[in-house]
Amino acid sequence: MARLTLLIPIAALTAACMADPAVSEAPAAAVNTIPANTVEATPAPLPAVAAIPAPQGLGAFTLAKAPEQGALIRGRVPVGTVKLSIDGRAVPFAADGGFLVGFGRDFGAFVSLVAVLQDGQSVTERLPVAKHAWNVQSIPGLRKVPASAGNFEARRPGEIAQMNAARKMVTDANGWQQQFIWPAKGRISGVFGSQRIYAGQPGSPHSGTDVAGGAGAPVVAPADGVVILAAATPFTLEGHLLLVDHGAGLSSAFLHLSRIDVKVGQAVKQGQLIGAIGMTGRATGPHLHWALRWFDDRIDVQSFVPPMGAK
Repeated sequence: MARLTLLIPIAALTAACMADPAVSEAPAAAVNTIPANTVEATPAPLPAVAAIPAPQGLGAFTLAKAPEQGALIRGRVPVGTVKLSIDGRAVPFAADGGFLVGFGRDFGAFVSLVAVLQDGQSVTERLPVAKHAWNVQSIPGLRKVPASAGNFEARRPGEIAQMNAARKMVTDANGWQQQFIWPAKGRISGVFGSQRIYAGQPGSPHSGTDVAGGAGAPVVAPADGVVILAAATPFTLEGHLLLVDHGAGLSSAFLHLSRIDVKVGQAVKQGQLIGAIGMTGRATGPHLHWALRWFDDRIDVQSFVPPMGAK
């Protein structure tokens, strides 16, 4: 079996706000596609995964770092690959072999990568996925406060349907190949994966990163993409919600916005103004809840972007 090429020592592989309803999973359904002619512009092709050297020989995967729960990792397929799958899921890859692979908060202990080559042979690698120590707090004397009934229960099914339909859209975005930037600047007030246990009842893990910026502060696109949802009216939990597809199964969700400056089907460029920080929906103060999702896996944005303020 061909060996996996990593940019870190192989030994490292064996060493040991509110949950984001905008990333709710839904049963498989027909894929809706945004035609190319519905967007205002097509993002220019960019060098894919430029920081990762090409494999040294035929039949080698390359990953930027070892798999870990919550992480989104860049990689390259073996030379001559025509199909790629990860744990049985088909995964797209660029012409130069670049691809993304994401690992959810509670991903299992191993992942299998399979590349089918032009000659029909397969290259398979089974890799350990490191556990991440998430911030879990137990609050024995406090019970979880349920969502308000009545209006919430009447509205929520329609909101979830809109989000799930948007998630099934396929666009020609290629922003996933870029180095992502922070969509807003400010104090990080909530981290991905944190969870509270209320009197023994687990709350939903936090599925995004909260940036506490001032009300009305600008929110920009972290990478090129196509808008797949721009809530016309505030959702009950997310408030003014914006979803942007970056291609290759990667999408961003921006919650609690005070306003949205783009529309569905619009192509956006990295750094372009897309909205402003607010506290719409269920929020106790002005902040941006930014969440990344790779297909069905919720991802820690801090595993994929440089530290805030880094050049």
